[in-house]
Amino acid sequence: MDRPSLHTIAVVGLGTMGTGISDVLTRAGREVIGIDTDEAAARRAVAALESSTARAVERGRMTVEERRDALSRFRTFPDLQAAAEADLVIEVVPEDYDTKCQVFAALDAVVRPDTILATGTNALSVTRLAADSDRPERVLGLHFFNPAPAMKLVEVVSSVLTSPAAVAAVTQLARDLGKDPIAVGDRPGFVADGLLFGYLNQAAAMYESHYAGREDIDAAMRLGCGLPMGPLALLDLIGIDTARTVLDAMYAQSRDRLHAPAPILRQLSDAGLTGRKSGAGFYTYEAPGSAVVVPDARTPDPGAGQSAGRPVHGVGVIGSGTMAAGIAEVFAKAGYPTVLAARSEEKAERAKARVATSLGRSVSKGRLSEADRDAALARITPAGTLDALADVDLAVEAVAEDLDVKRELFGALDKVCKPGAVLATTTSSLPVVACARATERPQDVVGMHFFNPAPAMKLVEVVRTVLTADDVHATVREVCTKVRKHPVDCGDRAGFIVNALLFPYLNNAVKMLEEHYASLDDIDAAMRLGGGYPMGPFELLDVVGLDVSLAIERVLHDEFRDPGLAPAPLLEHLVAAGCLGRKSGRGFREYASR
Repeated sequence: MDRPSLHTIAVVGLGTMGTGISDVLTRAGREVIGIDTDEAAARRAVAALESSTARAVERGRMTVEERRDALSRFRTFPDLQAAAEADLVIEVVPEDYDTKCQVFAALDAVVRPDTILATGTNALSVTRLAADSDRPERVLGLHFFNPAPAMKLVEVVSSVLTSPAAVAAVTQLARDLGKDPIAVGDRPGFVADGLLFGYLNQAAAMYESHYAGREDIDAAMRLGCGLPMGPLALLDLIGIDTARTVLDAMYAQSRDRLHAPAPILRQLSDAGLTGRKSGAGFYTYEAPGSAVVVPDARTPDPGAGQSAGRPVHGVGVIGSGTMAAGIAEVFAKAGYPTVLAARSEEKAERAKARVATSLGRSVSKGRLSEADRDAALARITPAGTLDALADVDLAVEAVAEDLDVKRELFGALDKVCKPGAVLATTTSSLPVVACARATERPQDVVGMHFFNPAPAMKLVEVVRTVLTADDVHATVREVCTKVRKHPVDCGDRAGFIVNALLFPYLNNAVKMLEEHYASLDDIDAAMRLGGGYPMGPFELLDVVGLDVSLAIERVLHDEFRDPGLAPAPLLEHLVAAGCLGRKSGRGFREYASR
């Protein structure tokens, strides 16, 4: 089968996705046959194309003549018979196997023998649809992402039956449309959704367990990972019923508990609370289809039940590494006199020098005046002994991520710090209560998890143990606000919010690579382009450090005892081989120098 020219393309199903795909094809010079049995949907599709092309003319991206030509290339019909002359048919009807199978069976009787049939499914088996077709070699998956005009990623999904020529033809079409196609095999969710929906499901389960509030979960993933949307808001946008369908299909194949839909997804879906399209889901919206969130009974009241915090005039930061220096910089810039304590005077001075270098970069970029830099540096007092912390009101440790080391430190802080001082740990994975129990004042101990680099990252996870006093919790939240950070509340369990959701996603990406399902570069591209992630999973693993990532994944696995959280063997092998990421010069990729 020679690679055909795909000039006339039929789009079956003119909902949001079908309309978006039609828009992309029409603007790229293709003749587009829009097919939908609902005449209202067809009218909406025509109106949407008229509106989008009018905006393009207003913005100078299209001439009036080009707009007229584009509109003339889009025709709508109520019957599949209209696809008879199409070179390619793309179906984007609802995610229901029987419905799609009926469409493909009807198309078999209508289209030419060489016409390629593409399904836009993101959850159902392309192989099964192909096997039920009269000519399975011409059936494949062509998965656009919503909104199709804006999103660059297109997943080209082959079954074992698909002709290479058909794959080549639609891959070239995607490139001609200005998209970035990646080749993937046939499994539920493919690459982007396969990784994304497991993460969304875990976020829903986290909310359902009352571990953290919806606003805090969403803020944590936006601010801690740089994601464009939080997971619960994204579920509302995708459609909770759609998410449930995708996860059901993934779980049917993987039997991984991480893919078993969280009960709340079924409950909301069965109640008709499917997200934005219904006007309510995890959040409540101004109207069905609106993106405007309105307050509801679950919207937190910032002042409700909040204790007054303890006064904080002086701060101590313990440690000499990057995180300690960054936290000291945050407090000093916010006006707090800050003691930077390390194991020796020399280490403390080096840590202060790191702060000076960082502040100097801010001055050179115009973000900070020289006077403000000098004032911030003057507020930092380096010390080679913990005794210098005797008068601080808040002590924040940022030493090695080792429980024995932290417990020993908290035992020493208990003896040095004055009564009523708040003692905080920046741990990202260890139990905060274990640090608290190393003291005689566990009620004064709290988690205050900054993210690296601390001066730039806005998020702080405030981790409250069962022993933490109300006013200690309030103190840390007040301090976060004063240093211009966004606090989110969570309980004392492994991974807190961000790492508990981030690292299973990273681990699943490694497993996907192990299975040779898609290439490392394609998986990274899929998550950047299809999920809006600032980095692909393997880029991020190399930046974080494979050893650090493995340690966090082991902690999560030990805490939750879920087989799906077991670290991927490939990650363990790379760490054992000394391939730790950028810091060692080699991880999932090789780097020119350390």
